[in-house]
Amino acid sequence: MLCALALVSPAAGMYSGPPVDGPLVQAGALGPRAVTLGPAGTADDDDGAADADTGLGSLLAPAVEPVIIPASPAGELAATVPPAATAPAATASEPVAPEPPSVPPLWAPESELAQNNTTAPAPPAPATESLGTEALVPDSNTAAILTVFTKINEYRVSKGLAPVKYHPTVASMAQEWSDNIATREVIEHRASFWTDPRALNPDNGAGEVIAIRTDRDAAQLVEWWKSSPGHNAMLLDPRFNVMGAGISYTNSLFTIWGVVNFFGYTTLPAGTLTSPGSSSAGGGAFPAPAPTVCDPAVKHMPPTLDLTSAAINSAADLVTINASGQLINRPSTGNRTFGAAKVIGSGFGTAKEVFTTDWDRDGAYDLLTQWTNGDLTLHRGIATGGFQSSVTLGSGGWETMTLAVGGWCANNRLPQLIALDTTGTLFLYPNVGLADMSSRTTLATGVTARKLAMVDYDADGFQDLLAIKPDGGVLLYRGAGTPAPRAEARLTVATGWTDVTGIRPLRDVTALNSTGVALRRANDVVQYWDLSAGSLASPSNITGSWTGQRLAQ
Repeated sequence: MLCALALVSPAAGMYSGPPVDGPLVQAGALGPRAVTLGPAGTADDDDGAADADTGLGSLLAPAVEPVIIPASPAGELAATVPPAATAPAATASEPVAPEPPSVPPLWAPESELAQNNTTAPAPPAPATESLGTEALVPDSNTAAILTVFTKINEYRVSKGLAPVKYHPTVASMAQEWSDNIATREVIEHRASFWTDPRALNPDNGAGEVIAIRTDRDAAQLVEWWKSSPGHNAMLLDPRFNVMGAGISYTNSLFTIWGVVNFFGYTTLPAGTLTSPGSSSAGGGAFPAPAPTVCDPAVKHMPPTLDLTSAAINSAADLVTINASGQLINRPSTGNRTFGAAKVIGSGFGTAKEVFTTDWDRDGAYDLLTQWTNGDLTLHRGIATGGFQSSVTLGSGGWETMTLAVGGWCANNRLPQLIALDTTGTLFLYPNVGLADMSSRTTLATGVTARKLAMVDYDADGFQDLLAIKPDGGVLLYRGAGTPAPRAEARLTVATGWTDVTGIRPLRDVTALNSTGVALRRANDVVQYWDLSAGSLASPSNITGSWTGQRLAQ
């Protein structure tokens, strides 16, 4: 079962008729329902089947009848909506915007709250399609968060309830999840969010509500929750005394994504505020967000170029350096196959590593090269073929670093550089265009790796770091779109990689938006390991002659 709504006009932004959704009660374990946003007027779930929504599993759920949505012959889901909830027919002068599917609010079972379990939840199941982190628009959300907080409390007070307070730690959890689902364009709850350490051990109820809109009207997010019986019950739950909100903006059809977490505490946790941006004593204004190395200097829109004649045609191409220092590209032809090798450059015999990336985000793939003499240079790609003359981004000292390149920062469309020095310190270097790369920030210390690769390992929309250790073990440093990796125990995701001499992240090799890595191994073997399911799948060898060739990254 799935809750869904009718289409409305763009002026409304979201459904404004009689509420037709509500929480579903089902015995057994909890499992959040994922809804992938499809073409206008459709709502696709994870697997296309009409299975049951397990968004609730508690007696805390108010008794509201769900809307039943049977599977159509084509495998899509069609909403069964009462006639009163149907929007007026569109006219030629009034286009219709799709109404996003809705999921019921997620309530915490009291039995689980009593356990005070602080184990972090498992990463979400991957979406079948993803916008990618570049869909996030890094505009300030402080006013929107304050609006949501104020409107919720105005509503509670009007019903004779005490207003909820605000906690920045809870808010950070809500913001992380808002960014997560917005980048993947999937509406789903965070599984067992109340067990996350940032929930601060609630002992008197917990809940989560989600809404999205085609405009940026944050106040209407609250109005929609009020119009839905299940969500309304959560806004008015007298046990809740703390909330945290996350608001994300994207450049997709649904431009605002809102997540609110509610918690009830017998004793308010330290650091609880009277409002967002206030002090614990009350008052104060929203502080300006602290600048980070991730902040973009300018906004870059996704470029669109015909790369048919370019040296590197896509993020799925396989690039190597042969014994003569020639750069060779094998263009991807789909389904783990590659076209004939072609020489696209020369003079790279003394390169320690070559990285292919769209460094300046003009649409053409560039060459970022780490040289054995310590220099770091950039050859900008030309859409009609070849590369421009090299530009030096760093002089001296780079030969001792272990590097990885990619979109580590969720709010920055430009790729960044992660570097590990010989002391085990991991740094993030921001992309400053063609200027000298000297500014950096420390991400972690005590890191041991002979190879690094940046790739979305767990399919959550954020880039992660794979660190190949000298003993062949591979540690996972999960990213969250911010400078620091997630604070968690480092999982060993692979072993036996002692013979790996090169690792290259690839996209679209098996299907659109698929991710994976290519490995250069002993005995002149190059493998592809698919990561689209959020973990390493069984490898397959890539056909070709690899004798004397090194893998570019």
